[in-house]
Amino acid sequence: MKTLIAPSILSADFANLQRDIEMLNGSEADWIHVDVMDGVFVPNLSLGIPVIKAIKKHANKPLDVHLMIVSPDNYLQVFKNAGADILTVHYEGCTHLHRTIHAIKDLGMQAGVAINPHTPVNVLQDIVAEIDLVLIMSVNPGFGGQKFIEATHQKVKYLRQLIKTKKSKAKIEVDGGVDLKNAPALVKEGVNVLVAGNTVFGSKNPSETISLLKNGK
Repeated sequence: MKTLIAPSILSADFANLQRDIEMLNGSEADWIHVDVMDGVFVPNLSLGIPVIKAIKKHANKPLDVHLMIVSPDNYLQVFKNAGADILTVHYEGCTHLHRTIHAIKDLGMQAGVAINPHTPVNVLQDIVAEIDLVLIMSVNPGFGGQKFIEATHQKVKYLRQLIKTKKSKAKIEVDGGVDLKNAPALVKEGVNVLVAGNTVFGSKNPSETISLLKNGK
């Protein structure tokens, strides 16, 4: 399977959001990654429901919505209504993860689970066969532009083995500090989806950068 590229809209120009969405529509991007932060689970605030609805109105790529919030169960239907196609919740933020995952699926969305840098992969061994996606955070969540945590490479390898052992079909997604230098190694190790924010939107030619990420150059 060709590597999927999910540019993070958190790094886009919010004064020209429609323009940047249309750029992504015309690029080789596969998904549009949408970070939602509540200022409680992580020390920052980000996109709200009205902005996600506006993105959905103009996007022709699936919305990959990453919830960095407390009590995500209270908002699953809300994000479905806003236009989420893939909804990822944090292992650290879900008391009843199995129930949350199946509630997401029952709403017709793909279900993902994210783990923070300090969380070991083996916490997912009882759920990995039932989810569509595992998101490995390669920075501490909350802010864009952070440096990639090198231990992520080993976590990807462990996760790939766990997925194989459990006969799971879950994709591996990595988010945080992904750039043109580390992307080829991540793909070789088994990453299926690369989230890139500053690398894409901070480049002189974002569409070309997306193509370079996707084609491993």
